[in-house]
Amino acid sequence: MLDSTTRELIKSTVPVLTQHGVTLTRHFYARMFAHNPELKPMFNQTSQQAGRQQQALAMAVLAYAEHIDNPEVLQPVLTLVANKHVSLGIRAEHYPIVGKHLLASIQEVLGDAASDALIDAWAAAYGQLADILIAHENRIYQQAANQDAGWSGWRSFRVEKTVIESDEIKSFYLTPADGGQVPLYRPGQYISVKVHIPTMGISQARQYSLSGAPGKSFLRISVKREQGHAVNPDGLVSNVLHDQLEIGSLIELAPPMGDYFLHEDRSTPVVLISAGVGITPKLAMLEHLIETNSTRSVSFIHACRHGGVHAFKQHIKQLSAQHPYVKHVVFYETPREQDVVDHDYQYAGRLHLEQITPLVAQPHADYYVCGPVPFMQEQINKLKKLGVDAGKIHAEAFGSGGVAA
Repeated sequence: MLDSTTRELIKSTVPVLTQHGVTLTRHFYARMFAHNPELKPMFNQTSQQAGRQQQALAMAVLAYAEHIDNPEVLQPVLTLVANKHVSLGIRAEHYPIVGKHLLASIQEVLGDAASDALIDAWAAAYGQLADILIAHENRIYQQAANQDAGWSGWRSFRVEKTVIESDEIKSFYLTPADGGQVPLYRPGQYISVKVHIPTMGISQARQYSLSGAPGKSFLRISVKREQGHAVNPDGLVSNVLHDQLEIGSLIELAPPMGDYFLHEDRSTPVVLISAGVGITPKLAMLEHLIETNSTRSVSFIHACRHGGVHAFKQHIKQLSAQHPYVKHVVFYETPREQDVVDHDYQYAGRLHLEQITPLVAQPHADYYVCGPVPFMQEQINKLKKLGVDAGKIHAEAFGSGGVAA
């Protein structure tokens, strides 16, 4: 535990972090990549160019300073970060490098305001945070490696099959190149995939939810091709996967990770709410519930633009028809002329939970929400207005700032 003097010095930096945090983190990343370019593959360079990682780190540093008296408050966030770090291969030896450049950046950005005492305080605070994360990440590494068919770091997988799921989404069926088995995972978790980006000359890793139930001889991911526009470029990794990954291709995978998954220690109803490619972890949850003969009722609520981008449509329709306890509702924001109401979808327009309140507002249900950040925020707020306890709402972001790219 940090002493009171150190904690007060850290808290004294909250105003400057609030005002200049992004300037600090932008300087930090530029400095670190200039001195340690070997670390660039570990960071999402698309998010770097868009400024998303700088913003996220600035918010994290600010939150840590604000809660320096009781960092345990941040435990859910630290768990998420630890899983992400392990999925990217970040190890204990990387923390001193990051710490060196973070402290140097504080000195260089704050100038005379960065007294020796303040730098010493932040060195102690960073050391405390590093120790917490390293310990957590070591436990995750050990669990991943020690489970049946588990491993640590990166492992080569071969593409056994690909399936076009919609105009934007393609599934990849991946089996170990060494001929071994794949580990069990919890429905909703993700894997990291690492590919070489020719235009950058480095490798990049991205996280994709496993889109099928565990217990198979393969791992399946279903990847949306991220098309660029005036603000954001094409997705570096998703386009390589779509255009270059063929049957027989090899790809590097990290073990299944993530603290967002179906809770199986209860018999409560399950409400699955998704938009776009956010359907992928929901499909894994649904398939697992069915394959394990669960008696939990399931509401599968999905929103997308139209039938052309509606992935797994027939598969989920078939599952819901075969299992009466699965209720399936689809919203198309802008249906095409060939999209048929009550056949392809039930409601036109954006998802409005108020239109399906009896299906959503179920006593004691657990809610799993996944999709773009604005979509998730909207649905979570609506669920709370419907009286759903916040502790029953489990969410994961896709796209910018989330676990998929």
